[in-house]
Amino acid sequence: MADRAILDAVARIAAEAGQMALARFDTDFRRWEKTPGSPVCEVDLDVDAMLKAQLSALLPDAGWLSEETADNPDRLARDRVWVVDPIDGTRDYIRARPGWCVSVALIERGVVTIGVLDAPSRGERWRAALGQGATRNGLALRAGDRTQFAGSRVPSDALPKADRDLTAIHKPNSIALRIAMVAADEADLVATLRWGNEWDIAAAALIASEAGAAVSDAFGGALAFNKPRPEAFGVLASAPGIHAAAVERLAERAAAATR
Repeated sequence: MADRAILDAVARIAAEAGQMALARFDTDFRRWEKTPGSPVCEVDLDVDAMLKAQLSALLPDAGWLSEETADNPDRLARDRVWVVDPIDGTRDYIRARPGWCVSVALIERGVVTIGVLDAPSRGERWRAALGQGATRNGLALRAGDRTQFAGSRVPSDALPKADRDLTAIHKPNSIALRIAMVAADEADLVATLRWGNEWDIAAAALIASEAGAAVSDAFGGALAFNKPRPEAFGVLASAPGIHAAAVERLAERAAAATR
């Protein structure tokens, strides 16, 4: 089990980072694309530097993996590693929309033991510790008990034709917040069918699983973290009663996408 004092400290640091980002939200700051379709802004880098300094001071023995820091393979030799996205949902942040958050996870021997999301423009603070449940703003979370796949709520701008039996709901840009919606029974299913980075999903995966949701990669396999190549093919978070049906629905598309 995670140390409660460490969880409290991580939540405090994430909240400070969230306020740092919020202070510059909807203002004029530098922004650019790291690669086509992958936006970043100077606030990402400033928040990343602040988180690295404070989290490294909290656990000096822990390694570091972040979207905005060059990867150092030394992390692979560490028992504990911070996995961080300083602003998950940068596109919404740049557009002055609220669908972004600070995401911080602590990984111990490949397993997420602490997960915190701080979404100050939404007034939300999510936290979880392995074996201790998940909360939002101090209230316990519980994933839904849906068992019928048709009609499942999916955060989406537009559903593909093959999934028109599902129900599209509002989609924040942050994948972490979309996964957290499953934890809060505000969505039934979140799925991606592409290679994704560990920092996008680590904290939210723990929050969802501690709330009773089923969380896996796109094929239904277990997620592992702090890998040499810190990626997973897709993420699938759902109410536990529809997870098998979701894996079955996506199997052909997942296989095609990896060929």
